[in-house]
Amino acid sequence: MTSITLDLDALRHGLEGRDAAAVTALYDESAELVSIRRDAPPGAPHVLRGRDAIGAHFDDLLGRDATHVVERSVGVPGTAAIVESCRYADGTRVLCMATFDVNTDGRIIRHLEVSAWDDEPAPNG
Repeated sequence: MTSITLDLDALRHGLEGRDAAAVTALYDESAELVSIRRDAPPGAPHVLRGRDAIGAHFDDLLGRDATHVVERSVGVPGTAAIVESCRYADGTRVLCMATFDVNTDGRIIRHLEVSAWDDEPAPNG
């Protein structure tokens, strides 16, 4: 068993600071991100492979006009999990729960996330 953990502070600062490069740096070159969401159900998840593809995802995601808050995080050697809430400028809210498998270098090798969106923006933004 590995004793290496994910740097959860760096992940939180990257997400909340909308710093795609900082978040992407936490991933291994051959990492995989599996996303379950409204347009990618469990039977056909959205899968990204490799740090470059994952980096492009975070460039897009963190480049949007939205706030990101890591509400909870937990890590033990080899794995970690977070709960992240997001709010777009139009009031739409997103909640994401993610788990991370970490290699012996402390980099993410597998990221599994499940996200849920408001169907419509929240009343009063």
